[in-house]
Amino acid sequence: MIDRFGVVLAAALVADATGVLPSSAGPVPAPAASPRHQQEPGRDQFRNPRDLKAYIAAQEEPARAAWQKPDEVVRALRLRPGQTACDIGAGPGYFTLRLARAVAPGGHVFAVDVEPKILDALRDRIAKAGARDVTPVLGLGDDPLLPAAACDVVLIVDTYHHLRDGAGYLRRLRAALRPGGRLVNVDFHKRATPLGPPLAHRLAREDFLRDAEAAGFKVIEEPTFLENQYFLVLAPAPTAPAPPRDGSSLGGHAP
Repeated sequence: MIDRFGVVLAAALVADATGVLPSSAGPVPAPAASPRHQQEPGRDQFRNPRDLKAYIAAQEEPARAAWQKPDEVVRALRLRPGQTACDIGAGPGYFTLRLARAVAPGGHVFAVDVEPKILDALRDRIAKAGARDVTPVLGLGDDPLLPAAACDVVLIVDTYHHLRDGAGYLRRLRAALRPGGRLVNVDFHKRATPLGPPLAHRLAREDFLRDAEAAGFKVIEEPTFLENQYFLVLAPAPTAPAPPRDGSSLGGHAP
């Protein structure tokens, strides 16, 4: 069952190229497309499979839980009732509804995706679940239209490797975090695994960490219970104080 799903997932789970640009972050020029991000046959401009029905079915395949361990992932986030979470590349809500349960009562979830038809499927699932604390957000390719300083946790699962400007995207996510907020990225290792997207579509853990450092994040935790994916919890790094304008040290006065 899992082997069959691995084949489906390799063909279908390369999707949801989103970006985050709260208005306070300012515009960032889009970089030139690399070969990994050029248009591919059978995919749209965001590299979503054009066969969205098959893609949604792959995301919701029951066998996925055996390796994705979604309930364990959400428990590891240690969300509390009343907090606000964000699911980037939410798709039909595989993690969204789990996040909603984790922050209830009184919490909220922003579920961001760039594909209207996928959000239609998500809205149907939200209605059936009676999850009134979830807001579907139709993001742009480089802007999920999140309010600034709104989220306690931003979760990205199997999505980051689609971004055209990773470091710029992370800077925008940083603007969406509240003080004390955390960014979580789960994505496939860039090595052979029993399932997942082709190696050419993956981003190595080290490359992601390079982007994260450039965007002002530091790793604060790294759970290791996922066999095929890395799981990184990050927080904004402290901002270094600006040097005194008169040239004096922070600990004394200029002569």
